This record gives sequence, structure tokens and C-alpha cells, in this order.
Amino acid sequence: MRFLRSARLMLLALFVCLIPATSQAAVLISVGFAPPVLPVYVQPVCPEPGLMWTPGYWAYGPDGYFWVPGAWVPAPYVGALWTPGYWGFAGGFYVWHVGYWGPHVGYYGGVNYGFGYMGIGFAGGMWRGGVFAYNTAVMHVGVGPGWGGNRVYNDTTIVHNTTIVNNNHVSYNGGPGGINHQPTPQENQYSHEQHTAATTAQMNHQNAAMHNTNNYAKNNGGHPANPAMSRPMGGSNTPHANNTPHSNTGNSPKPQSHPQNQSHPQGQSHQPHGGGGHDKGH
Repeated sequence: MRFLRSARLMLLALFVCLIPATSQAAVLISVGFAPPVLPVYVQPVCPEPGLMWTPGYWAYGPDGYFWVPGAWVPAPYVGALWTPGYWGFAGGFYVWHVGYWGPHVGYYGGVNYGFGYMGIGFAGGMWRGGVFAYNTAVMHVGVGPGWGGNRVYNDTTIVHNTTIVNNNHVSYNGGPGGINHQPTPQENQYSHEQHTAATTAQMNHQNAAMHNTNNYAKNNGGHPANPAMSRPMGGSNTPHANNTPHSNTGNSPKPQSHPQNQSHPQGQSHQPHGGGGHDKGH
């Protein structure tokens, strides 16, 4: 077992050296070892306007795959939208493509994380004149006067048009049993825009998850006890010190109902119902 782990790490180092410096950051994590399915969970209420939802995901650490809980996080700048990372299968390897902030949501492998990230683009909200408005068809927001006016709206059409059905909760693109979705022309375009990497708060959140043994699939059987954070992510919302902006060359105030799509990708590799755009708003 120790020999196999050493061999895997050697292959990892070799593969990373072969990744072009100009490509979207991606890291080989294993050989023939797919990430677990995505857990189904209820999105916590957004406690205050202005926070952005970052869906939970499987990352890879010293003891294998571990779950990074979904969380509300401050946007690093007005107009910023989060493109979640995703696992992609290529050449016998499962490769992690990191998430990033940008003016639009780009390609994330067709993985249906739920809560607006339905597989193509983003249906969870849009920026309107410096204010982020939440689509309550898929977002669970708070109550009170702060949520009135232009803070919320309800649009089920965009949810329908951007959903890739994923009833098996598959968490990766390509390969055996993976999601079969290649980037649309619009996703390709957005993936080449100026991007900013995860914030310090997001990186600290992932590191904390990595050091919690309960988050590892080997210990929880792929069913994390804490799939989402009940409180928003604390700390700095500035770009992480080691993550600089880059141009990607790879690829009414009343209670709102809980989104029923939860974090679950709804099935396998079906094409979406009608095309891929996403709400963009500046």
C-alpha cells in the first residue's frame, strides 16, 4: 500500500510538470479512482444580502477524497461570479480544474451542483447596478426589508434551460460513468476572460476541511455529516496571496421556500433542456 501511494505521488509530480503554465490550473489526483457522488443537502439560508453561494465539492488530500462544505462567501468585487471547480477524466487520470471568480460563469464540466449551478452557466442570480439579486427559484434567501425590492426575483425558465439532468449525482466529467458535456461556445468564451482565483477565506475553508478527518470519504462512506456551512465563510474576501488574476486559456420580504434541487445534480450525461446561457448582470 505504501509503495502504491509513493508511485501515485511520483505520477502526480510528473503529470503536473507536463501541464502548460498557460493552461487552466489542474492537478492530477489519482489513477482510475473517481471521486464519490455528490451528496444531497439543503442550502442554508443566505443570512444577508451580498453573499455568493459556493457549492460544496470533493477535493483530494493526504487520505484521499475529502468534502469541502458549501458556503456563503463575500464576493471579492462588485460584478464577480464564481465558477466552481470540477473533476475531469483524461488519459486515465481524474484531474481537478480549480474554480475562479470572473464577470461570467464559465465551464465547470457540466456538473450539476444545484442552487443555480445546474450544469451550464449560472441560474442563481445576477448583478443589477452593483447589487446582487437572487433567483429564489433555486436560492434560499432570508426574510425582512433587506430582501425586498431588486434583491430577489423568480425565474424558473433559466433553471430549466441550463439544467443537465444528473439523477445519479455524478461529480466528474468524462470517463466511465462521467457526465458527457463539452463546453458550449459561450462557456468557452467566458472561460477565457480575466479571472481571479479563490479568496483567502475560501482557501482557509478548504484547508480546514482537509484537516477534519470526518470529511474524508474513507471515513464517512461518501456521505459527509456537514455538507454545508450554516454560517457564512469568515475572513478576508481578497484574492489569496498566491493566487493572482489570470486569463484562462484552458477551457418581497416574506419567507422563501427551500430550493428543491438542493445540491444535487439531477442524472447522467443528458444534454440540457434548451441551450446554455446564464444570467449575467452588470
